Amino acid sequence: MSKTMLVVEDDQMLQKLIIIYLEKAGFDVVAASTGKEAMELFQQTSPCFVILDLMLPEMSGEAVCRYIREDCQSDVPIIMVTAKIHEQDRINGLKMGADDYITKPFSPDELVARVETVLRRAVHHCQKVQIGHLTLKPNKHEIWNHSEQIYLTASEFVILKEFMLHPNQVLSRDQLIQTLYPLHEKNVLERTIDVHVKNIREKIKQEEDSPIMIQTVRGVGYKFVTE
Repeated sequence: MSKTMLVVEDDQMLQKLIIIYLEKAGFDVVAASTGKEAMELFQQTSPCFVILDLMLPEMSGEAVCRYIREDCQSDVPIIMVTAKIHEQDRINGLKMGADDYITKPFSPDELVARVETVLRRAVHHCQKVQIGHLTLKPNKHEIWNHSEQIYLTASEFVILKEFMLHPNQVLSRDQLIQTLYPLHEKNVLERTIDVHVKNIREKIKQEEDSPIMIQTVRGVGYKFVTE
């Protein structure tokens, strides 16, 4: 699984310290020192998490946050880092779309702990799941078959993601309905799931030498078989 994090911090010593601790925690880290560089790296690397200093040269961290949330329409987790200590500053950051807020000076261990806490609430952001010839990139909302991107409907994507995150487990039609339509599951026919699964089977193009297949478990649901 890929765990690429973007650290946006203009204090070079602090930036290096954050990188050391995040890499020790198992993350791949890319770093930016300015707001403009941060936006470019965000587009290039599609990070699963952003640690964002608010006081940056050229462009504020708030502007970078707005770019991520509004221009890129991304819900990637963001922790804002700043020397601002007033409660209203923290409130403004959270209203802007930050998931957490930490003030300087801080312990690198505390930052890592906060990252892990936020990730538990947004667990799939840092996952690139590779199973056989299929690759799931949740943060980019992409499914790849070898080097070819598979284009699924939103519902098909949700179902295939659920299969790939729970390989070799039987998922009932009710489970899939609740995942797909959490507010309207009582009004959804099981046949709807069957149609989506049929379409997914056709699109992923199962290969003869691959163990991957979506197996029907009669009377229950489906199993994404990978072995």
